[in-house]
Formats: sequence, C-alpha cells, structure tokens
Amino acid sequence: MKKIYTAIIAIAALCATSCSIDFVTPVHNSSEPLDEYFSTENRMFESLVAAYDPLEWYDYFYQYNALYLVSDIMGDDLNAGGSNEGDQPPLVKTHFYTLTPTEQPNQIWTISYSGINRANTVLQYVDKLQGLDKATRDQWVSEALVLRSFYYNQLWKFWGNIPYYEDNLKTPYYTEQKGHDDVYSAVIATLEEVFKMNALPMKAPVGNEGRVTKAMAYMLYAEMVMYQNDNSRYSKALDYMKEIISSNQYSLVPDYAGIWLESGEWGPESIWEINFISEGATRDWDHPIQTGGQVTAVLMGIPGAASSSGFVDGWGFGSVNESAYKMYDESDIRRDGGILNWSDKRSEYTPRWEDTGYFLLKYIGRTGGNHGYKGDPNMNHGNNHRVYRYAETLLNAAELANRTGQDGSAWLKQVRDRAHSQDTGTSLDDIIEERHKEFVGEGKRYWDLVRTGLAASVLKASNHPFRPAASNWTESKKYWPIPQGEMDKDDKLVQNNY
Repeated sequence: MKKIYTAIIAIAALCATSCSIDFVTPVHNSSEPLDEYFSTENRMFESLVAAYDPLEWYDYFYQYNALYLVSDIMGDDLNAGGSNEGDQPPLVKTHFYTLTPTEQPNQIWTISYSGINRANTVLQYVDKLQGLDKATRDQWVSEALVLRSFYYNQLWKFWGNIPYYEDNLKTPYYTEQKGHDDVYSAVIATLEEVFKMNALPMKAPVGNEGRVTKAMAYMLYAEMVMYQNDNSRYSKALDYMKEIISSNQYSLVPDYAGIWLESGEWGPESIWEINFISEGATRDWDHPIQTGGQVTAVLMGIPGAASSSGFVDGWGFGSVNESAYKMYDESDIRRDGGILNWSDKRSEYTPRWEDTGYFLLKYIGRTGGNHGYKGDPNMNHGNNHRVYRYAETLLNAAELANRTGQDGSAWLKQVRDRAHSQDTGTSLDDIIEERHKEFVGEGKRYWDLVRTGLAASVLKASNHPFRPAASNWTESKKYWPIPQGEMDKDDKLVQNNY
C-alpha cells in the first residue's frame, strides 16, 4: 500500500537555492500572512507534507537526475547510455568524470535546498501552534529534522563544501559555506538530537508508508558515519543496526526479484522508499512537480522492446556492464533477479550507445507500470525508489562489527543465504564485495568505492568498456564543481577542485 504525501499548499519556493538574492520567500495560496497561516493542526501538517514533496523530484526536475542512476553511472556497473554521446550531456559528463560548473545534474542541488527550506518552515512554525500535543509535535519536528538531514546528505556527498543553514534565510539570502567535515558534524548532531527525542516509530503504521521512521533515520546515520569513516561513531552506528534487527519488524524476503515489482513495494524488507504512483498521476514534462510517477523506468527501458515482452519501449540509459552480471555464482538469485540478460536478443530491440545487452531489471519499465495515468505516460510509472532495505541493515552491521573488532559473520551469512550465494569469506573486503552484489543499480556502489579508498584503482578507464582513456577517477573528482549559477550569485563561495 502506498501513502503519497502531496503538498496541498506551496509552502516554499520551488526553485530555492541556499545563497542567492533570487531566493524566493515562502508563498501560499491564502491571503493570510504566512506568520498567521499556520494556526491549525491541519495547516501545520500540510507544511510537513510539503517537506516530503521534493523527494519525488529526484528522478526528474527539468533534468534527468535520478539519485541512484546518477550515482551508479559514476561507478563500475552502469553506463550513461542513451542515443549517443551528445544525449543528455550532464549524464555523460557524470559518467566520464568531466563535469563542469555549467554542465552537471545541478537540479539535485536545487531540489535538496528546496527540501531543506520546507523542512525549516515546519521547524519555524510548529512551536507557535497552540494546542498541539507534545507527542505529535515531537514526531513532526523529528520528521522535519530527518528530512532536512537527508537533503543535506545528498548535497554533502555530491558537493562536499556547501552553504549550510538551519533557519531559513532572510535578505540578502547569503549564508556560510561550511567545509565537508563541518557539514557532516552538523548533520550528525541533528540526527543525534532526533534520537534523544525518541519520537519516531521503528516502522511506519499501515497507511503511513513513506514517512520518516526511527529505522530510516538510523540507516541515514550509519550511511553518513560510514562514508565519513568516522570510527568514533562506528560502535554507536552498530548499536542502531542491532536495534533495527532486534525489533523483529523487518526481514529478508525469499524472492529477490519480487522486491522490485509493484507488489513488492513496502514489503517486509523495505525500511524506506520514495513513493511514486501511477493511478490518477498528472505529472508531465512542463509540470514535473505534479503528483504522480517517475520517468526513470522509461529512461532505463529497452529501446524498441515489444510490449509483449513485458517491458516498455525505453531509451536505453543506464545499461549494465557484463562484468556486473558475471560476478555472481550461477546459483545466486540476485543475478537474474536484478539484471535482465538480453545479450543474445539484440534482434528484439534496438541497441543504442554503450549498449551491453544487459539492463537493470530492478528499475526497468514494465508493461502496465503506468496504469491509470492521466498525465504523460512516460512520466508516470509507479515504481517506488527503494532507498534503504533490511539487507543493508545486515550488511552495515557486519561491516561495522568487523571494523570494531567483532564478529558480524552471522549477519553477512543471512544475506548470502537468501541469495543462495556460494561465498564464504568474512573479511572486510568480502563484506564490501557482498554489498556490491546486493546493491547493483541502487546507488550504493560508487559511494562504497570512494569511502573504502578503492575508487582510484577500480574506476580506471582501463577497467571500463566505454570510458575514454583519460577518464580516470581521481581524488579531485570526489566532489562535483559547485553550479556556476550559485557561484555567480555569491562571490564568497569557494569553488571545489574538479
């Protein structure tokens, strides 16, 4: 069951940035002053709903910017694809590590700051509402703080050194640019504040799927701690993984392939998903913030596929490398449960640029996946983005145990047993490789390579079938250049090396 959080009022500017004189002040569709608008519990809840909305824009916001696709085309498993090297230059440049301040998926920046702005609006007004009971107040504040942390996490991973604020800006709309370590410290402190409040349920009640939970916040915390290589917090992050495990509210599902179907949404393994819906979906190219589905299913679809194949005619982005398919044992259900092998069916589709014959089954467009749409059919596939799964909880626990001198092999074994894997190694390298196999195409692999120090050796052009000889990953590629539009607005911003 899906619960879509759709904004009833436009609480914040849709294209807000962090440090611009063009930063639009919050608006709404009432003649009442904003300070007086949040006078009822319903209106305050609308503001919380609005803070969730930008999550749905991460697949497309006047630009193809799906978080998992953008992340994975920087790794070793997926390619940019499309019709040719000139198709969607921001994706191609991401794939080749040649991003510039003017050509990049910079809408991730815009979307994230819009989410931050909306979350801050909740925090600004919630304590001014008379009669709101403490339990509700604490849950809403916790949700807003975690959402803000999630949005900052995206900015921190992609850009590192970013404008950071916890209260919405006022004229002239400039704020301090923090270094990546300071951003990390601020966001982690926010999450630890949420944990002390203890106002979130471990799992969302039926009908509220998609809202922030304690388990989701724990997973976000562990992700950031592990990416920062913050060994001072490894034990704490491990304790949080153990708490999720011991809650017995999540479990692995036997059918790996079924996770990715519409019927698999919000299954026992799902900790947090970004909701999309096709029924009644009104999203279209000119109105990408309308309620509805996502376009990535078509973006990554099989070009020229007949509907009788069970898959939609797509555009061929995000092709999967043969090496990803062949890294599995033949018995491993994740191979054919996550990757579609059409390498011997090229007569049944139209190969495009960087074609391999392998497609990401997890998110590929399915026939009928946009059932009930009212807007553009390509924009409204209802497949959710699975952000955190219980398998990641187990693998986080195994890795954190290893890093703190403990035995996490039992958690590692659970993941392998579900997959019917023949692997038995329990070293740190084995755990990282298990993550590789578990999360192909889920936006995890690239970040794992960077945080473990493997990126420079794995992401050499010579290891990749399509990258030009000069397109090696180097440490200078860890952070994207700050979008030029932001640099033009604030002469105090310091550009990243790129």
